[in-house]
Amino acid sequence: MRPGGLQTGTLEACESPRILKRSVAMKRLHVHVGVEDISNAVGFYSALFAAQPVVVKPDYAKWMLDDPRVNFAISTRGEQPGLDHLGIQVESRDELQEVYARLRKAGGNIIEHGQTTCCYAKSEKSWTDDPAGISWETFFTTGESTDYGDGTGERGAHRARKGVL
Repeated sequence: MRPGGLQTGTLEACESPRILKRSVAMKRLHVHVGVEDISNAVGFYSALFAAQPVVVKPDYAKWMLDDPRVNFAISTRGEQPGLDHLGIQVESRDELQEVYARLRKAGGNIIEHGQTTCCYAKSEKSWTDDPAGISWETFFTTGESTDYGDGTGERGAHRARKGVL
């Protein structure tokens, strides 16, 4: 807690102690769900979020929502329908290094892939599993891609995490 009862990083006092402003959120939660039918799932999630996806491909769709602040993606590329993985998307290389430091502190096996193409985007990323076995991706997007990517890095990370390699 900061003086005046404010929690660090959530609200900041302006010049007047009665006026509060929110600090700008930089990181975004990432949720990736495997689906069997893209068009059906796009219809469902578009209605649920009251927003159309920002990316739509024959095997993939993505919403970049601000309320809640989440990168929500679906694809037919998972091993089975349902939660595929969670992640933290950052907006700078400095933030990526900050999250990597947190991962190292948390322990566990971290699989760093560096620059890769996946999900119609170019990014730098790493993977780890939480204590419940849920896969977490940490990434900084550096550009778009015209194809999904061959999935080599992602599939390799999944197999390595599961001890299959």
